[in-house]
Amino acid sequence: MKKFIPFGVLIVVIILALVYPSVTLTTIKDSKIDSGDTAWLLVSTALVLIMTPGLAFFYGGMVSKKNVLSTMLQSFVCMGVITVIWVIFGFSLAFGDSIGGFIGDPRTFFMMKGTLGNATWKLAPTIPLVLFAMFQLKFAVITPALITGAFAERIRFNSYVIFLCLFMIFIYAPLAHSTWHPDGFLFGKGVLDFAGGTVVHMSAGWAALASALYLKQRNDKAHAPARISYVLLGTGLLWFGWFGFNAGSALGSGTLAATALATTTTASAAAAMAWMFFDILRGKKPGVMGACIGAVVGLVAITPAAGFVTIPHSLIIGIVAAVVSNLVVIWRSSTSIDDTLDVFPCHGVGGMVGMLLTGVFAHQNVNAGNTTGNGLYYGETHLFFLHVITLIGVSAFAFFGSLLLLKITDMISTLRVTPEQELAGLDVSQHDEEL
Repeated sequence: MKKFIPFGVLIVVIILALVYPSVTLTTIKDSKIDSGDTAWLLVSTALVLIMTPGLAFFYGGMVSKKNVLSTMLQSFVCMGVITVIWVIFGFSLAFGDSIGGFIGDPRTFFMMKGTLGNATWKLAPTIPLVLFAMFQLKFAVITPALITGAFAERIRFNSYVIFLCLFMIFIYAPLAHSTWHPDGFLFGKGVLDFAGGTVVHMSAGWAALASALYLKQRNDKAHAPARISYVLLGTGLLWFGWFGFNAGSALGSGTLAATALATTTTASAAAAMAWMFFDILRGKKPGVMGACIGAVVGLVAITPAAGFVTIPHSLIIGIVAAVVSNLVVIWRSSTSIDDTLDVFPCHGVGGMVGMLLTGVFAHQNVNAGNTTGNGLYYGETHLFFLHVITLIGVSAFAFFGSLLLLKITDMISTLRVTPEQELAGLDVSQHDEEL
């Protein structure tokens, strides 16, 4: 019977699409939709989407040869599963009419109701609402994919799909709503998260740590990366796509987008160098893996700050994040925590460093939309301490919430593969394929 459940869900989707075709046309007088802004967000949406295949290569190259395909599929499947959820009610949960400032009403845009025509989002009046929905979808897609590096090589595929659905609904959507919706709780408090340091990277990082602790260690932790060239390719695709991730979050093609693109470039470059040079300082040889991981850490750290800080300060953010994440990787390696691909030290810690340094270096001259105030560096304390408090609250919510979802998933479908399946490799045991 279990074999029919996944396809049965798709049958339900077909029925919903027939019952709710969403053909009502929304027409707004004096529409402000701008062709330039729309063109940039169309491109940005495509750029953010390519980050997920990029992540697949990035993670896939790091694992053992017998687990490359399964690891890559864990990223790719998010593009399918999350998209279906998003169209039905996920977009509404994140950006629908606010319920208490923490979650959206799932009925608001149910089956993409109200997105046909020239309707726009409150904070993005120059682009079509449907484009805003698709742009935000790509963020929802990559977030659970980031977690997969923590439990790589030991999770059952079917159980993973259940977990990513639960994570999207109960962790990602509330954080997105609270942080980015104009009626959201954190938004109302003045928390600054330009493109997802809190919503994406901190949530994924803490979920990764919870997953590593819950699933415990692999039986065979000694392995060599299957394809370092894949890691290099994945880094290039991630860096390329991240321009849409950050600069696209300006929701227009003006000067703010240009600033975000510039800070994204410089932070990542500085972080790549910092990771390599710190390795040299520790007596290691500079390597491809180190440069790639450093670049991604820089991208992670600048994400919350990209549209709030200056280019010189983006260099500091990249360098500090790379060194701190490197130190946490060293610490993690000395513990029994088997975060396979160091998702928590890189994405979780990188996101937290970026969030805190946004509170240090943000300036209102960079972004007039920042009404909270300037950062600690400029002698103001409110924004910094607001971010410290938010960091603690979001961390607790993402970590303990993910632990609960892992337990629920394990009760529905056993999370971990058998020792025999792990030894054979997930490519063969879960998918009957091999590299």
